[in-house]
Amino acid sequence: MTMLLRRSVLLALALGCAAARAAGDDDGNVEYQVKAAFVCKFGNYIDWPPHALGNGGEPFRIGVLASIGVVEEFRRTAAASSVGGRPVDVKRLSRGESLDGLHVVFVSRGMSAHTADVIAASQGRPVLTVTELDPGGATGMINFVVIDDKVRFDVLLAPAVQSGLKISVRLLGVARRVEGRS
Repeated sequence: MTMLLRRSVLLALALGCAAARAAGDDDGNVEYQVKAAFVCKFGNYIDWPPHALGNGGEPFRIGVLASIGVVEEFRRTAAASSVGGRPVDVKRLSRGESLDGLHVVFVSRGMSAHTADVIAASQGRPVLTVTELDPGGATGMINFVVIDDKVRFDVLLAPAVQSGLKISVRLLGVARRVEGRS
């Protein structure tokens, strides 16, 4: 591939991602590749209550409330991931669907109207909630923010503790902000 053609392809991809973000489309861009990788790794930095993960042969389950494109990105990433030696399984969630059997729930910005319902349904259960909402409002235990085109995250400790989850100091150390640290 010539240098000019390579630059043209990279420019087209960059413009496509920028246009998708500007249009509010949350399908198939690099941002979701990064977020999927983070979410698939988060499970390795959480101490779960003994009963929460089931027996050793069960997969680690992530529920994704998002467009099919985002769900497929999570599935591609999960196929090459593991949590505590368990394979990672991704399930596309529908609005109001039960969180039974899930370890993590990710709510995309496109589904933000349903965040309060997911947070309420997960309250007191060992389910890590991950969102990508404007900081300052109601968010999941971990909330992604994009700053200077870099994906970062904030952590809310209180709901995690109330759900019996202990977030590793190693994960807290790379968070942009941690609320509830004593």
